[in-house]
Amino acid sequence: MAWILLIAGVALWWAAHLFKRVAPERRAAMGDKGKGLVALCLLVSIVLMVVGFRSAPYVHVWTPPWGLTHLNNLLMIVAVFLLTPAPKRGRLLNGARHPMLTGFAIWAIAHLLVNGDLAGIVLFGGLLLWVPVEIAAINKAEPTWESRAPGKWAMDAMFLVASAVVVGLIGVIHLFFGLYPFGH
Repeated sequence: MAWILLIAGVALWWAAHLFKRVAPERRAAMGDKGKGLVALCLLVSIVLMVVGFRSAPYVHVWTPPWGLTHLNNLLMIVAVFLLTPAPKRGRLLNGARHPMLTGFAIWAIAHLLVNGDLAGIVLFGGLLLWVPVEIAAINKAEPTWESRAPGKWAMDAMFLVASAVVVGLIGVIHLFFGLYPFGH
C-alpha cells in the first residue's frame, strides 16, 4: 500500500502541475475554481508522497558515502536560494528563465545523493524527472520570454543568508522526524 501511495502522490504532482499546459482550454474554463482544485490536488499529492515515503519498507539500493551529506546541505542552500525572490529582485540570477524549477531539480538531486533506498529513488527521482518535462511544457506554451531589469547585489546577499537560515530550520524539522541531515 505504501508504494501505491508514494507513486500516486508523484503522479498526482505531475498531473496537477501539467494540467494547465496539457489542457489549457479546460483549465481556463474552470476560472478561479481551477486554482483551488489544482492547489488541493497538490496538497493531496504531498500528503500521499509523505505518507507513502514514510511507510514504505526500507529497500537498500546503495550506501551514500560520508561526504555526500555535506554536499547535500550545500546544494540545499543553492536550491532554496533559487526558490526565493532573488531571481526577480537580485542581480546574480537576472536572466534565468526557470530558477524555481532549477532549484527544485537541485533539491531532488541533493536528496538522491543521500537517500540510497528505493523509496527515496522513487520519490526524488520521480520529482526530478518532472522538472525537464515541466520546463519543456512551459517553453512550448510560452516560447518568448524577457528577463527583468537587474536588481541589486544586496538583495542576492540577503536572500543567500536567508536561504542558509531556512536550510538550518529545515534541518531542525528533519531532526524532529528522526532524520539527521547535518553529517557526522
